[in-house]
Parts: sequence; structure tokens; C-alpha cells
Amino acid sequence: MSNGRILVVDDEPQIRRVLRVALTAQGYEVHDAKTGEEALDDLRELRFDLVLLDVNMPGMGGLEACREIRNTSEAAIIMLTVRNSEQDKVAALDAGADDYITKPFGTPELLARIRAALRRLPVLQSGEAETLHLGGVEINLAARRVTAGGKESRLTPKEFDLLHYLIANANVTVSHTKLLQAVWGPDYGDQVEYLRVFINQLRKKIETDPSNPRHLVTEPWVGYRLILSDKT
Repeated sequence: MSNGRILVVDDEPQIRRVLRVALTAQGYEVHDAKTGEEALDDLRELRFDLVLLDVNMPGMGGLEACREIRNTSEAAIIMLTVRNSEQDKVAALDAGADDYITKPFGTPELLARIRAALRRLPVLQSGEAETLHLGGVEINLAARRVTAGGKESRLTPKEFDLLHYLIANANVTVSHTKLLQAVWGPDYGDQVEYLRVFINQLRKKIETDPSNPRHLVTEPWVGYRLILSDKT
């Protein structure tokens, strides 16, 4: 039985070959593409659980491809790049990536990142309401859907897991480390830039005025707190 279907997108044949061998050995079903355009064609034909996407490719670059993938797919996305600045990480996360790994990397690190990206919180906790409201926004936890102004707002799986965890700990300040380890996994904790990007994305989808949030608030130097206005 497959552990999941992964699409490897990289213009270097040797990297595609090495990743295919390593991931297949771990029980993943692996497909590969050499350009962003080819990857988008593959995603129209098949459902993938995760995309490993190189940043620097000829034609459509990795960031543009990431944005296009995120518009239509809920697959987890890990960006592969030789750059390691915070600015590069934020650009990848802003484009819709779940994580970021710098070349060269070892197989154990890559496998850990894949497990973290595919990590999902339970749909509902015991005794948790299926639906709740934040002002004019309805959040259906069972269906993993958010509706604002009568229109569905698409959340990536990681965005939803982050929102769900904050809901489960509503009205309590949750530290950066606790949030990262709960949503991404125990190997995370220092990647505060991940939270900044994902929290900003969530605010755009659940707050009437994202620049002046009423529900998803920052506790400076500590973490974040979700304030529930009413619960149904």
C-alpha cells in the first residue's frame, strides 16, 4: 500500500532520479516533471498528496508554479532551493508552500520534512462543535470549510490545521513553539517566520479587517490567541 503520491518537479534529471529511488524505497508512489508547466499538466490529471518543487527552473519558475498549484490543489508543497535567507523562505511560504528545504539535503531530513508536511490534525476533538462563527465567518470543522459572506474561502490544509488548533485552544495565548510543534511536528519550534506568513494568510480569510484583527490576535514576543465571539 502506498504511503502517498508525490510529484517531484526539478529540471535536473539526476535529482529527479535520486529522489524517485529514495522515495519509492519508503513506499511513496512517485511521479516527476522537469518544468512547472509539465507539473501543472500532471496535477490536472492526477491527485497528489505532496509536491517537491524546485525554485529555480527554466520557463515558469518555482514560485510562480507554486502559486498556480495552490490555486487549484490542496497538495502539500515543499520548495527545494539552494538559497537559505529568511527573505527566500518567506517568499516561498507566501507563494503557498508548506515548507522549505535547502540543497544539498540528506534523505533523512527530506523524509522528516515530508512527514511534517503531510501531518494532519484530527478532524474533530472529543466534544468539539462541528461549526462555529467568527463574526460573519462560518467555520465548519468537520468539512474543513470556511465561508465568508456566503462565499467559500479556500484554506490550504496547513492553514486549516493552524486555525483548528487555535480554535481548540480558543481565548488562550498559544506560544510560537507550541503552535509549530502541534501543526508541523516536534522537529519544529524556531521557525517563527512560518507562523507570521500563515497567520497573515488566515487573517485575510477570516478577518473583516486583516490589518486590524479582532479574532486572530498577536501576543507580542509570545504567540497568538484566537478570540471567539460566538460558538454554535
